[in-house]
Amino acid sequence: MTPGDVAHEHVATAGSGMSGCVERVASTDVPLSAEELMGRVASSPAPLADITLIPQLSLLPWTDPEQVTFRFTSDDGRPLSRFDPVRVVSPGQRARLVAAQRSLNEQVVLLGYGAVLLIALFAGIAWVATGRVLRPVEAIRREVADITEHDLTRRVVVPRTYRELADLATTVNATLNRLQTAVEENRRFIADASHELRSPIAALRAELEIATAHPDLADWPAVVDGALLDTRRLQQLATDLLLLSRLDHSAADRDVVDLTALVQDEVVHRRTRHAVTVDLTGHPAPVRGSRALLHRLLGNLLDNAERHATSAVTVRLTVKRAHAVLDVLDDGPGIPPQDRERAFDRFTRLDDARTRDTGGTGLGLPIARRIATTHHGTLHATDHPTGGARFTATLPLAR
Repeated sequence: MTPGDVAHEHVATAGSGMSGCVERVASTDVPLSAEELMGRVASSPAPLADITLIPQLSLLPWTDPEQVTFRFTSDDGRPLSRFDPVRVVSPGQRARLVAAQRSLNEQVVLLGYGAVLLIALFAGIAWVATGRVLRPVEAIRREVADITEHDLTRRVVVPRTYRELADLATTVNATLNRLQTAVEENRRFIADASHELRSPIAALRAELEIATAHPDLADWPAVVDGALLDTRRLQQLATDLLLLSRLDHSAADRDVVDLTALVQDEVVHRRTRHAVTVDLTGHPAPVRGSRALLHRLLGNLLDNAERHATSAVTVRLTVKRAHAVLDVLDDGPGIPPQDRERAFDRFTRLDDARTRDTGGTGLGLPIARRIATTHHGTLHATDHPTGGARFTATLPLAR
């Protein structure tokens, strides 16, 4: 039996009631003498059987394994500082502790490298996946960037994958369609306006040049009357063009207007050679909007009806499903079904009855429809029970 064994046996015998103390402090190779160990036990604030060795390992990979030690605590968690770890811990325990810390350092380093590689792998996968997903977006951006006002027919390609990107491309194409329609209408409007303005100006100039070339033969009162007529027509055309421009770029007022009173006022103050029949509701029909614009809407419809009516014009106002319905009818030749929508195009004259000689500019019905849409309503040419023209304006009632 070695001296260390004798020492431990002596400690176990002397400390009766402290079973297992030798095994929990050190193995059989503790290099302390019996007298020294007994002195440690006697001076310890806790029984030797209650002492626990706790390795002080570190997760920092640069920790020196040779500097790692044990910590001594009692079973109730109180630290014990009277033991010298260098003398109490056996060389075998010390070697295992150093090996454990060295292995822990290596594992932490490997784990760090693995984490870096895993993050790099995820970043690469995310980069590739994001680039693949955003490739159609970049194609849409390039295509839209290349579209100019001189070539609005180009459209972006709708991808067959990724429903959200397909919806985006569809929306962009729909926006381009509206933009192309607006630009084409604007160009056509400018061309038509130039043509309409050029005709009376050319007629006025020709009339004045002839009268100036032959002053003795000219009927100057008739020349002046003709010039005044052309001037009034130019003024009316310019006024209609300005009104259309204002309607295209502004909203209507939000005043409450009684359509019943408005129709009565318009019919009473209108001079006409036709018989005008008024059929109104027995109560007010309030709508929100501009009284002046609504007067213009009804006036344009009555002007059109009187221009083409044979003998009678009818104005009817009813209320249906929270909407005011205004009908203007005449007993004229009517409008063929295929031309009813075209009647609302600017500067459109459908037949010989709609000529410049009748005093129309070709803007009355387009202005009336634009006023109706500005007031969140509609205006359409509908069927007439007796074959004439019938225009129906529908406006929401004020709440």
